Amino acid sequence: MTDTRLIHRVGADALEWLWAHRDGFRLEPDVDPEIGFLERFKPIGELALICTVLFREGVAGSRQAQLARQLLDHTWRETLDGGRMLVRAQRVEPFSPVPFEVYLPFKELGHSQPEIEHATVLNHRLDSWARLPVTPTRRLGLSAFQRRFGLTARPPEADLVPSTWLAGTPEPWTVEGHTAYDITHTVFHLTDWGENPGGLPPGVADYLATWLPVWIDDWLDLQRWDLLGELLVVDACLPRPALDEAAWRGFAAAQQPDGAMPAVRTMPEGDPDTVFDVVYHPTLVAAFASLLATSRALAELAHTAS
Repeated sequence: MTDTRLIHRVGADALEWLWAHRDGFRLEPDVDPEIGFLERFKPIGELALICTVLFREGVAGSRQAQLARQLLDHTWRETLDGGRMLVRAQRVEPFSPVPFEVYLPFKELGHSQPEIEHATVLNHRLDSWARLPVTPTRRLGLSAFQRRFGLTARPPEADLVPSTWLAGTPEPWTVEGHTAYDITHTVFHLTDWGENPGGLPPGVADYLATWLPVWIDDWLDLQRWDLLGELLVVDACLPRPALDEAAWRGFAAAQQPDGAMPAVRTMPEGDPDTVFDVVYHPTLVAAFASLLATSRALAELAHTAS
């Protein structure tokens, strides 16, 4: 098994980069309406989700826990203006689930914005919200978030699983590009972002245990670090993760000295804001994969010692 220190270092360095570049999690209130005001909220929601995983797993060092808390406080207080930017977004697009999706992890970590909660409860009552035209995987995620918020999932998660790409156990050579990301996010939703490995249906878990090592090898060879990182998260979500040593060493070697993780092959160059938009996601994924893999490795060591 891979040295746990190497896995942990990837996440620690990624958090350092995210903190140093925290102003990249910016909003654009005056953006062209054709682009959409809500587009810039996605990175903030992803950051908050990763921080919830960090606090849940409890394997980060004091420095990493401090950075995660500072990142959360900064984005809530400065970027989201204490949640008021989420309220503004909800008023711009009253039927959009994005403000709710971004808000939930902040709520789970102690922040509050009553207007978003009121809008969420109101939208939840509408039959059309349950029929919002989104992909099956996105719909599964929205239902999971409703459950975590304390609402009845509409539609129920169990009713949505069969419609996902992963539930059909697709031919392994068709898993590429956006279909691969669809599979990874289905796993994230079914396991509550790694908290419940037992949430994977047995047939799906067996399918992933068979083909995941092949996909990991493929994306490692192609130096697709963003997707490789998500597949390493999927591995850590399985009931019996492999924690592939070669994959982790290749992944760690791709990480830059400052903690940034390129999306594909090498780091991009150019305008700092543009570089941030390309690099923030693989760096967040690196932190996510590191946290879960470190937790699983330590659990395995504790089990072996006992």
